[in-house]
Amino acid sequence: MSPRVSIIIPCRNGGAWLAEAIESGLGQSWPNLQIIVVDNGSTDSSLIVAKSYEARGVTVLTCERVGASAARNVGLAHADGDLIQFLDADDLLDTDKIRLQVERLAAAPAASVASGAWARFARDPGEAAFTPETVWGDFPPEEFLIASWLGGGMMAPFVWLTPRAVIERAGPWNETLSVNDDGEFFCRVVLESSGIAFCAGARGYYRAAGAPTLSKRRDSQALASAFTAVDLSCRHLLQRCNSAAALKACATHYQRFAYDAYPQAAELVARAEKRAVELGGSDLRAGGGPAFQMLARGLGWKLSKRAQLAWRALRGRTAAAPG
Repeated sequence: MSPRVSIIIPCRNGGAWLAEAIESGLGQSWPNLQIIVVDNGSTDSSLIVAKSYEARGVTVLTCERVGASAARNVGLAHADGDLIQFLDADDLLDTDKIRLQVERLAAAPAASVASGAWARFARDPGEAAFTPETVWGDFPPEEFLIASWLGGGMMAPFVWLTPRAVIERAGPWNETLSVNDDGEFFCRVVLESSGIAFCAGARGYYRAAGAPTLSKRRDSQALASAFTAVDLSCRHLLQRCNSAAALKACATHYQRFAYDAYPQAAELVARAEKRAVELGGSDLRAGGGPAFQMLARGLGWKLSKRAQLAWRALRGRTAAAPG
């Protein structure tokens, strides 16, 4: 009997894109599917759009708890599939994505999880350019995380196709997290798997423009969530593996957060830098163009980043000033 796949789509005010996401699920070449849409307090047309698909077999649920993680957990509780596919309301799956991954998992060791290729698009998925990264390959669990955190790329949430049994061992989505909740969740999933089976032809599309993105938030709550996700993820890995490569990868994961969060979250940045040093330090350097790098060599990256942000703010005020 062919395995059943549950597609779980959390949605909050994604009415402008939800129909496309659902259609990409209904259009899968793998026939044994369950599609669950979980509305998470939308105030737009999302619930109306979702309910319009009930006649085509789509299950529509509501979640009163705040957050995409809570909505995904509600979907998991109602899923009856052997395999789980998460899909955000503004992203899309290629027609053969699930079929190719199901077939690959059938030939892979038990408890493997499937990954695939993904690319960003703004309006038309046809514009997406698929550029391979280091993590686009088969990996043992720990080696995948090490490669990713050392700069080898990442996998968007919809890329994964995961056996339900692996998720049950990993545990539910962490509902205290709002930013990088997917990074922390799939860190646990990967570590509970027997390895990653990469499927080059299994493609997904990440909508990079239009939809509101939690990951771009810079408020204190969002940055606290991002730090907690990094901290938990590193601790998950180090419980399984404390090799030199794992220590360096975790130090780099903390250091990357520090570069990204400064100067808005000085206390969290200090904690992240302290942890990176405790783990042996990282070779990662703050990103920026030639002018930034030259300034950083003389003033240090923190003063340089403050100068960079001040310059951008000045340019913004100048551009907005009446002529």
